[in-house]
Amino acid sequence: MSLKKSLIIIVLILVVDQISKIYIKTSFILGEAHEVFSWFKILFIENEGAAWGTKLSDLLPISEPVGKLILTIFRIFAVFGIGYWLWDIIRKQSPRTLILAVSLIFAGAVGNIIDSVFYGIIFDHSNGQVATLFADQPYGSLFHGKVVDMLYFPLVDTTWPDWVPSLGGKRFRFFEPVFNIADTAISTGVGILIVFNKKAFPKQADKKEEVADQNV
Repeated sequence: MSLKKSLIIIVLILVVDQISKIYIKTSFILGEAHEVFSWFKILFIENEGAAWGTKLSDLLPISEPVGKLILTIFRIFAVFGIGYWLWDIIRKQSPRTLILAVSLIFAGAVGNIIDSVFYGIIFDHSNGQVATLFADQPYGSLFHGKVVDMLYFPLVDTTWPDWVPSLGGKRFRFFEPVFNIADTAISTGVGILIVFNKKAFPKQADKKEEVADQNV
């Protein structure tokens, strides 16, 4: 895959990701939901931390703003690392599968970085109101933005049977996490690397097979 095709994929994902986030942010109140199907809802939440909403301040003895800043800076370095990896594998004419996967991961990472870096200074808050783009009184500062999530798939929403130890009577919901287009791109890219590992890394796969044959 050429650099041009990779850039097209990245730009398309970023455009769709940011349009969807801006639309949700300027159309929904925080926590508001719209049911598309019984198993798919648009639910507006904001993620201040890492995966699953985890915050560094919950794990380390630091303040929440400092934890948010550290996380954002780490994400920026990670994006630069992924970007270099993508440039390198394109330069080396690596397999199309690998370039596609890394392009998806890079696009998703950049999409969420945009939220973390800039959303705090271009939007006001969404608590009890619909946010304003380029607000006079933004809710945060540079590097302290919140990632917008909205895709929610409660494929199973039921209650544990009473006879199940410790869980009986409690609510069970699958799939619980709320995510966005950028998260989807990252997950798809990682999934491609896992499922099509041999196509993505043919030389490594061949070496492993050679070692296995020698050990037989």
